[in-house]
Amino acid sequence: MSEKTLNRCGQIKAYFRREERYEGLQLVFKEHPELKDEILKAIDETIKETGAKPAIFENSEKVGSTPYAFYIEFNDDYDKDGGDFFEILLKKLGIDKCEQ
Repeated sequence: MSEKTLNRCGQIKAYFRREERYEGLQLVFKEHPELKDEILKAIDETIKETGAKPAIFENSEKVGSTPYAFYIEFNDDYDKDGGDFFEILLKKLGIDKCEQ
């Protein structure tokens, strides 16, 4: 896979949230089939690489809803494994910063 530009805030906005034993990442973007497929592929590859089992939710309340989003969560993340997962995923997507 080729390296991507490390600032895709115009395409994908990443929001990170951490609480005691919880870590979550929200990826928000305008719905676009290729971008959605790229995000899903990156999530799948990261799951295979890390063996992690996050909960993944898709904003699918309405067809064509804007903005569109994926929510990736680690509940009861005692060992804070979610952080490593998110770092790998964000690198695959070419995102170098998150909003908190």
